[in-house]
Formats: sequence, C-alpha cells, structure tokens
Amino acid sequence: MNRFLAAGLLLFAVGVAAEPVTSGSTADTAATQAEEKGDRSQMDHAQMDHAQMDHSQMQGMDHSQMHGMDHSGHGGHDMEFDAGGMVMNTNRDRLPPACPEIRRDYEFTVRAGTRYAAPFSGNTFGMSQHAFEVEPCSRVTFTFINEDAVRHQFMIHKLPRDMYPQGMFHIEAAGGATKVGTLIVPRANRTYLIHCDIAQHMEQGMKGQLRAGRGDGDLSSIPGISARFRVDNYRKPAQAVLAAAVGFALTLAGLWLWRRWRYAR
Repeated sequence: MNRFLAAGLLLFAVGVAAEPVTSGSTADTAATQAEEKGDRSQMDHAQMDHAQMDHSQMQGMDHSQMHGMDHSGHGGHDMEFDAGGMVMNTNRDRLPPACPEIRRDYEFTVRAGTRYAAPFSGNTFGMSQHAFEVEPCSRVTFTFINEDAVRHQFMIHKLPRDMYPQGMFHIEAAGGATKVGTLIVPRANRTYLIHCDIAQHMEQGMKGQLRAGRGDGDLSSIPGISARFRVDNYRKPAQAVLAAAVGFALTLAGLWLWRRWRYAR
C-alpha cells in the first residue's frame, strides 16, 4: 500500500516539475566524455598569454587604437589587427616539416551567426560550415564573416609550435566584420579542433573540425557530424499536464486506499 502511495507521489512530482531536464545522449559513452575533455586539452590555454584577456568584454573595443600596445606578451604571435578584428599566426608560404611542397590550395568562406544554429536544437550560435577536409601539406585560406552583432572567433589548435606560436591559428571578427587568414596544414593525418573561445560560444554551437587527410577520428559535439556531449530534453506542455493529472489521481487513490486499510484494522 505504501509503495502504491509512493508511486503516486513520485509521478505527481515529475509532472509538476517545470524546469527543463538535461540528459546525456545515448551516443555519449565514457569514451566520448574523455574525448570531450581531450578537446579542451587541445586548447592549451594554460600556456596562452592572451587567454588572460576577457574576450566577452571586447565587443566595444576599437582595435584601430591598439597599435601603441606592447604585444610582446603574446609569445611571438604574428598579429594583424584593426577595428574589424584580428588575424593571428597567418602563414602563406612557410612549409611545415616533411612537406616538400604545397600540395593544393583551398579556400573556404565561413559565416558565423545565430541563424546558423537553427537546425541544431539547443544551440545559440552556429557557422555555415562546421567540418572541413583538406589534403595534408595544403594551404588553406578562411574568409570569416561575422553576421552577428557580437564578436566571434575562429580558432584552430594543435598546430606545430615551431611554426604557429602556442600551436594555434586565430581569426577574430567584430560584429558585422569580415577577416581573412591563411595557414598551411602539416603532413600528418589529423583532425584539428576549430572553435570560438569567447565564453560559452563553443558550448552553444560554435565548434568545428578541420580534417587533414584521413584525420584521426571525429571530435565530439560537432553540429551535424557527431553526437552532442550533452543533450537538453524539453518536456512538452501537454505531457506535463497529463503527467500531473495522472500523478494527482494516483495520489488521491493511494490516500483513499490507505485510509480504508487503516480503519479496517
């Protein structure tokens, strides 16, 4: 009898709960979670001097006034910047080790904005393209167009540190701006992380991957490519009302039966 009453109370509590629930995708295994942690480790932000910058507060900054700043703390980064944003560690002609020549040239136009998040439930930001495939030893030019009013970044990690300081390539565009950057990918078959490093932008959809050659597997939570690390499930109003009604009815039935059982003793 007590178990029947407890079941009714449990269903009632579930039905009236108004907060959205969050659960892991069925495709998210322990290995996927480890991979997600690995994606973070690829950033190596502990070694990045510019990581101390609060990029979320940079939307109003005028980069045209930054020419007098001492950028020695950027550890040798090659920077091009103006009021529209910044390109860091661009490389058009220096070949990576073991690359005898540039095998092929690629050009990609990537648009960033909230409207590109629409196909992916739960995302706030997105890009027009989240996955890129190139041959090793190729020269790749990205044209990054920011269609939002807020600042966005396009960062690639785990590149050779002797060519790309801190192992990264970085484009940053102010709201409505367009920036262009070029890099030459190494010879190895590898999948490189692409993301926006502004707070919560990657978690809200601005994440991608650059696969050189065969790559070394897909990264997690790439929109349209791999399962999300965490999936938000939102209960429909009709389902909540039905669950509340059933739970309430079972609670009343349980109380009535309990009272009958108690007075029958």
